[in-house]
Amino acid sequence: MAGILDGKTALIFGVANRRSIAWGIAQALAGAGAKLAFTYQGERIEAGVRELAGSVGSSLVLPCDVTRDEDLDAVFEAVGKELGGLDILIHAVAFAAREDLEGRFTDTKRANFALALDISAYSLTAMVQRAEPLMEKNGGGSVVTMTYLGGERAVQNYNVMGVAKAALDASMRYLAMDLGAKNIRVNAISAGPIRTLAARSISGFTVMEEHYEKRAPMRRNVDANEVGQTALFLCSDMSSGITGEIVHVDAGYHAIGF
Repeated sequence: MAGILDGKTALIFGVANRRSIAWGIAQALAGAGAKLAFTYQGERIEAGVRELAGSVGSSLVLPCDVTRDEDLDAVFEAVGKELGGLDILIHAVAFAAREDLEGRFTDTKRANFALALDISAYSLTAMVQRAEPLMEKNGGGSVVTMTYLGGERAVQNYNVMGVAKAALDASMRYLAMDLGAKNIRVNAISAGPIRTLAARSISGFTVMEEHYEKRAPMRRNVDANEVGQTALFLCSDMSSGITGEIVHVDAGYHAIGF
């Protein structure tokens, strides 16, 4: 796949460390020739993100709290100036309070619900609002967001994050409808359980991994590299006729019943 993204620019939200799904995607895009920019939230992970970005030849690494419009404005303004436009946007951002990733969804507090929906779902719309003129300038683009089966079905302990993913899925489809005429495609990847920093917050995550490995048609779990290759497909001209779609990368688990 080397060279299929030559001349393309990509902005990636959600890299925290080497285990991040967003990092698997970044490696795939960089390997295909894309020029990358990254964001980070908080000084705690800044050094690590800058080191990873440097390893794929990127020097544009910007701070961003996705709940702050001024931060998003600054990021997309910098990308427009430094990269001359934007072709690819990767949204791999989600958050829910740890207390809401166990027990009963019924007990979710109003403030926690609003925070999870803001960071995990609305942030996609906020980013696309700012990406649209940059992508239009380049003749179109591809947006890829990360979702999960918990937005389609009730998954134990996923709780408010599942509701947020359902909102993310719907947002993706409406954005695809709005932007298709400008040749901007919006799709989602629904990955199986992968051991990321965020996944460790979900109560019973190791049990989920074991269940997938036993029940999925391929009798295994997937990894971030496989998600990265799917993202590469969705960001390239190979998927030029695909928008508003959820692509499941979960060894087939989504397709089975009992």
